[in-house]
This record gives sequence, structure tokens and C-alpha cells, in this order.
Amino acid sequence: MVAEAANADQKQAQRLLRLYHLYRLSVGITLVLLISSNMDNRLLTSANDDLLRGGSWLYLIINMLLVVFLENTRRPAQLFTLALVDVLLLCGLFYAAGGVASALGNLLVVSVAISNTLLRRRIGLLIAAIAAIGIVGLSFLLGLSRPLSANAYLQAGTLGALCFAASLLVQGLIRRLEVSETLAEQRASEVVSLEALNALILQRMRTGILVLDEQRRVQLANHSAQSLLGHSHLQGHLIDEYSPALVERLQLWRNNPTLRPQSLKIPGNGLELQPSFIALEQSPNQQTLVFLEDLAQITQQAQQLKLAALGRLTAGISHEIRNPLGAISHAAQLLAESEELDSADRRLTQIIQDHSQRMNRVIENVLQLSRRQQSAPQRLDLKPWLEDFVGEIREQANERQHIHLRINSGDFTTLMDPNQLRQILDNLIRNAWRHSAQMHEQADVWLALFVDPDSQLAVLEVQDNGPGVSADEQAHLFEPFFTTSSQGTGLGLYLSRELCESNQARLDFKSRQGGGCFCITFAHGRKQS
Repeated sequence: MVAEAANADQKQAQRLLRLYHLYRLSVGITLVLLISSNMDNRLLTSANDDLLRGGSWLYLIINMLLVVFLENTRRPAQLFTLALVDVLLLCGLFYAAGGVASALGNLLVVSVAISNTLLRRRIGLLIAAIAAIGIVGLSFLLGLSRPLSANAYLQAGTLGALCFAASLLVQGLIRRLEVSETLAEQRASEVVSLEALNALILQRMRTGILVLDEQRRVQLANHSAQSLLGHSHLQGHLIDEYSPALVERLQLWRNNPTLRPQSLKIPGNGLELQPSFIALEQSPNQQTLVFLEDLAQITQQAQQLKLAALGRLTAGISHEIRNPLGAISHAAQLLAESEELDSADRRLTQIIQDHSQRMNRVIENVLQLSRRQQSAPQRLDLKPWLEDFVGEIREQANERQHIHLRINSGDFTTLMDPNQLRQILDNLIRNAWRHSAQMHEQADVWLALFVDPDSQLAVLEVQDNGPGVSADEQAHLFEPFFTTSSQGTGLGLYLSRELCESNQARLDFKSRQGGGCFCITFAHGRKQS
């Protein structure tokens, strides 16, 4: 900014110097034309015709030389010399033309004014003083050779005062102009800084922002918009080429601005986006501002709020429930130790203990859900991680529990909290073993890791050969406290889905013959968490 300001000052000084050169050349050419056409005797009251003619030619020639040699000078000494030579030559012409009656004194006032645009403060006043002394002194000198009226001396004094007035006025205007230029430069610098700050904020926002013109050509696209839409060069292109679904929702919004646009899925990365539109009324070509929000992030924030509320609720009631529940369970154990109970009563005490333990597991699961640490997704290669996890599970399984792993080729990099993924898979696998054992002596679970050809996202399927899930039960499968087992709490699948959503993954159930299938669709490995 400092270099630009200095460059602008230099150009301004060069323009003023060229104006000064042009003024002097114009005066010199005009005087030469007057003396060449013999009109000087009628227009000027010449005291010395030969001196006026010679002085006019000398004035023109010297100024031509000064223009050649001092065309772009900025040195104060050279500028002062240029103004001094001009004033002295004009004073000589003033004397030769007969003084104030010739009106050449007005040229001195103009010359002083223009020279003060290049000279500052005392130097400019010195030029004005030399011009005023020249006008007044030469007028008295002319009065010695021929009588002059008192009006002539008054005019001479007035011209001298006008030289000072012109110098002070021009310098005051120049100072005001410099202050205005400095203020304008500061404002321009602030505007540039704010523009850079706005551009930085716009690029760092996680909300995708697009600006479309009337033909739906992208005028601006921040980094998040390019990442969400899966294209890095949107600016200058029609949005129709990259997202026809977004164009469709834009048309519906233009027809009815009160309508909330439906979400759209991006085929390249499997993201689900929520668009919103705002018409820029101040724009000349009917520009539209488009906001793109990742629904996965919105869902994740909603999950955090829901878990926080659940945590406060659980903390409030767990103490009131677990204390009497522990007393009931302990009393049932003491009662079962009595030798006077028959088998039917012992069965009743066992039922009390079983359901007390079930209630305790429900409380433990709710506490686990509400107190769990916030997910910390990290870049994870699922293939080696899943191989290590399955090896650990096989070591812990008994002889009737088997797990089979199949991994296809592809890129399985994702963003996931490995501890929470371990908790999810442990729950799904043990749930699958339990259902498989209901129909077979050997409980088998199959894990299949592959890349979905449509979304290009990593997918893990957990299959079993159990009785499956009916259509009515599938609608409530992930609801809290819904269970088909008398020993279940109904929170395992709900907790697993909550953990998946907090990692921007998705857990679904697929109906299939000969068992059930749970499918985990992971987030993209390059997606922001």
C-alpha cells in the first residue's frame, strides 16, 4: 500500500509538471505570434519593442530547453530553479511590455499559482515574493523613465498582493487535497483489509456458499461449497453441469419463495445437503445467494443436544431407581437362601433377581449412552483395523461362535472414532450370534467390507442366519427400549445408531431371507468432521 501511494503521488506530480510546461510553452508561443504579426503594438503598451521581441523569443527557447531537460524532474532544487527562471523571464517581459498596462502581470500571478502546486511552504512563498518585488520594483523603475498614474502603482501593488494570495491559496488547497488523499488511502486500505477478511471468513466457513447470476452461472463459490458438491472448479461455470438437483430446487423456490427446499443427495460422495436461497436485491443481474448445509453435521449437533438432555435426565433418576432396585435384588438373594422355600417360591425369587438385573442393565446402558465421551473421528483405514478386531473377537469367542470376514478391493479410508466403532461392532456381532443360536447349534456371523459403487463410500455388512426380523418389527428396530428378547434392554441398537450418527456414519437394517443384515455406511475419508 505504501508503494502504491508513492507511485500515485509521483504520477500526480508528473501531471502537474506537464501542466506547468504546457502553460509556459503556450505563453511563449502566444507572445512570439503577437510580435510576428505586429499586433504587439496594438495589444501591449511596449516600453522597448526590441527588448520585447528578443525577450519573447528568449522566453520560448529557454522554456523549450527546460521542457527537454527537466521533463520529469522531482528534485526540489530543479523545480525551484524552473519556477525562478520563469518568474524572472516574465518580469523582464513585464518591464519590456510597459508594466501593469500590458496585462503581463496577470501571467506572473498564474505562473506563481501553478509553481506553488510543485513547491511547498516557504519555497513557494519565496517565488511569490520574487514575483511581487519584480512587479512593484519594475513599475517604479518604469515610472522614472516616464510618468505613471497613481492607479498604475495601485495596480502594481495589487498584483504583488495577488501573487502572495495565489501562493497561499494554492498551498492551502494542496494541503487539503493531500489530507483528503491520505484519508482516501486509509479508507481504501481498510476496505481492502475488510474485503480480504471477508474472503477469508467466507472460505473458512463450513456452510457451502454459492452466488449464481440470472443464467445460473457460478460467480462465487467458497471451499466448503466445492467440497460438498465434489468439484473444485465451479466459478465461471453453469451450476447445471454439476448439480441438476440443485437447479430443480432453485426453480421451485423461484416459483414459490415461501417453500422450504427439499434436501438433495450428491452422487459423488453420498452427502445429503439442505439448500436455501436468498435473492440479492441490490445486484444488477438478479444474483441468488445459495447456502448448502451438510445434514450429517446438523444431525450430529442435534444428537449432542439430545444426549446432553438424556444425561441430565438419567443423572436425576438413576439414584432414585438403583437404590431401591439394589435393595429388592439383595432381599431376593437372602430369601433364596432360606431352606424353608419350596421350588415354586425359589423360582419366584429367581424371577425377581433376573428382572432386577435387567433393570440394572437398562440403567447402565442409559448411563453409558449419556456419559459417553464426545466422538473424536480420525482418519482410519478399515481393512487392517477390521482384521485386527476380528482376530480379537475370535480369541474371545467360544467353540460354538464363529465369525467370517470378507474384504473386497478398494479404498476403505474413513473418518471414525475407533473406540466407538469397536463398541458398535461388538454389540452387532454379539446380537447376531444370539439370534443365530436360536436356530443353529453353531452361531455364525459374516462380515463383508466393500465400496458402494454408487456413493463410493465404504460399507460394512454384519449378517447372521437367525430367524430374521418381521416387517412390523423393522419399523421399530432402532427405537429405544424396543426388544424382541425377554433378556434384552432394547438400547443396544439405539446406542449403536447414535454412535454411528455422531461419527457421520449411518446404520441401517436390510431385510434378507435366512437371517438379518445390518449395514454401516461410513463417512468419506476426505470429508470434514
